[in-house]
Amino acid sequence: MALPPLTEALQPPLELLDGALHEEARLRRAGPGGRRPVQVLYGGAHLFRSLTVARMGELARSAMETHAPDGATFAHALGLSLTPTQCTDLRARVLTKLSREPVEDLRIDFEDGYGVRPDAEEDGHADAVGVALREAQQANALPPFIGVRLKPMAGPSARRALRTLERVGAGLGPDPIPGLALTLPKVSVPAQVELLRRAAEALEHRLGWPVGSVALELMVEMPAALISRDGRLAIPGLVEAAGGRCRSVHVGPYDLCSALGISGAHQWLGHPSVELARRLLQLALAGSGVTVSDGPTTLLPVGPHKQPRSDAERAANREAVFRAWTRTADDVRRAYRDGIVEGWDLHPAQLPARYGALFAVLREELPSATLRLKKFLDQGAQATRVGAEFDDAATARGMLNGLLRAVQCGAATPAEVEAGLGHSLAAAQAALADAQVALAGR
Repeated sequence: MALPPLTEALQPPLELLDGALHEEARLRRAGPGGRRPVQVLYGGAHLFRSLTVARMGELARSAMETHAPDGATFAHALGLSLTPTQCTDLRARVLTKLSREPVEDLRIDFEDGYGVRPDAEEDGHADAVGVALREAQQANALPPFIGVRLKPMAGPSARRALRTLERVGAGLGPDPIPGLALTLPKVSVPAQVELLRRAAEALEHRLGWPVGSVALELMVEMPAALISRDGRLAIPGLVEAAGGRCRSVHVGPYDLCSALGISGAHQWLGHPSVELARRLLQLALAGSGVTVSDGPTTLLPVGPHKQPRSDAERAANREAVFRAWTRTADDVRRAYRDGIVEGWDLHPAQLPARYGALFAVLREELPSATLRLKKFLDQGAQATRVGAEFDDAATARGMLNGLLRAVQCGAATPAEVEAGLGHSLAAAQAALADAQVALAGR
């Protein structure tokens, strides 16, 4: 008697497998899609005004004009080795970015950058933030992403956080603010995230905004946010409690280091414990749509002389700024190498270093990525080789991600990328999506 083909004999388990894979994909997709910022600038809530973003751009450009008046000086300050033409081009692109979109994400801070204040004082600042947000929205003066970091959801501060959110919301208008997020610090248990999620739902309901208008961000500053008491990874449960609203998780390196007993002298973004935390978050959240953001470089580009009166004082200021810019650039490059693009900034003068370092590495990849991806697409999205470089759907997807990121943040224009690619970016995305579906369906 002839035996049936394996595909027929194993049809029931094949159907179970299809269902299991579909359910895994559904559950893993925990965050919203779309563009993500490459930086987030934090500032105390008491300092926020409707024109804050424009002011941050002015300060960032002023730092460049003062300390890096030409491309060669700017590249030197970032530790880059570029041709004169590349130096000039990089500086021009960063200045354009700082004029057009100086801040991609701004976080209005009611936590560490604000401190503990009397209730009446925080009430007043919360009221003012709501009004300023509405004024900025009406004046088209908001960045692509913006949000409010509340106090931790623990004990009395949880009640204070909800009170602050309510007062900020009272000043907002009927039109949703694009890219708005609520940032939750010191997360340790899912109940904290669930409380903030319900607060976001209530805010949307009161304002008449569509469901999902307010995203959530979680700060990983405590060991309990990484490893639960039973030894499991804790972050998936925290993200799940956000109910699909979690846009990103932010590494809080200094609180985390302190919780692990690491002294202040040894706390920095490259500490092995911080790197381990980032790796765990990346592994746990891969494919979920929830991105990982790095923490801030705490060496600020601020000179010792507020109003320098001599060449020696100006030189001292420039040296201090260059030292900080080099540190920021190193941190940006290291994070990018590890697959993390977004990071915090604490001072507007850090923006030139962040954009300069990121633009440089993205543009360095541009010629090779467009050439290799072009050949892959020309071959009908089949495995190809350019020189000694072998490419398949996985490497092609990585190259396309880099090209899209370069266009979104301003490191490259769509025209120059598509000219090298020989295809539109939309066509490249569609071709890779089709290839992925075909491979999964085989």
